[in-house]
Amino acid sequence: MAILRRTSSTLSRLINFTVASRNRSNAFVVPSISNPNLVSKSQVVPATHRLYSTEFDLSDSESKRRTINRLLYRSKQRGLLELDLVLGKWVEDNIDSMDENGIKSLIQVLDLENPDLWRWLSGQEQPPESLIGNPVFTAIKEKVASNLNSYAAPETRATPGQPWVRGWDDIKKNQYSPVSGNQ
Repeated sequence: MAILRRTSSTLSRLINFTVASRNRSNAFVVPSISNPNLVSKSQVVPATHRLYSTEFDLSDSESKRRTINRLLYRSKQRGLLELDLVLGKWVEDNIDSMDENGIKSLIQVLDLENPDLWRWLSGQEQPPESLIGNPVFTAIKEKVASNLNSYAAPETRATPGQPWVRGWDDIKKNQYSPVSGNQ
C-alpha cells in the first residue's frame, strides 16, 4: 500500500513537472519541497542560468567571495588532470588581482571544452581568433610555455602545432604489443 501511495505521488509530481516545463520552454522548474504540486514564479530559473551564470556582482564582499570560490572550483575541478593543475594554480594565484573585465575573460576561458583548451594551451593546435585577444588565455598560455621551457628539454617535446607523442608504448611494435594505446 505504501509503495502504491509513493508511486502515485511521484507520478503526479512528474506529470506536473512535465506540464510546467512545456508551458515554459526555456525555463527549468524547481518543484516546491513542501508541496510538490505547487510551482511559484520565484522557482522558475531561466535556461541560461542552469549551470553557471555569467553574471556576477563584486559590489559587496560576500558576493565577491562566492564568485571567486565558484571560479576557483570551476578551474580546479574540470576533469582533465593536467588542465586542473594548470588552470587551478593560475586562477588561485591571480584571481584576487582581477577586475571585472578580467573575471569576464576568465569565465570565457572556463566555458571552453577541456580537450580543445588543453590543445590550445599546450601549443598542439592554433587557438581561434576570439581567444588570441583574451588576456587570461594569453597569460595562461605564456605560463604553460615558460614552464615547458624551464622544465622540459626541447628534444623531448613535439614540434609546435603537432600532437604530442602518446607515451612509452609508441616504440614497441612487435607481434605481442597492442596496435595502439597502452592496453
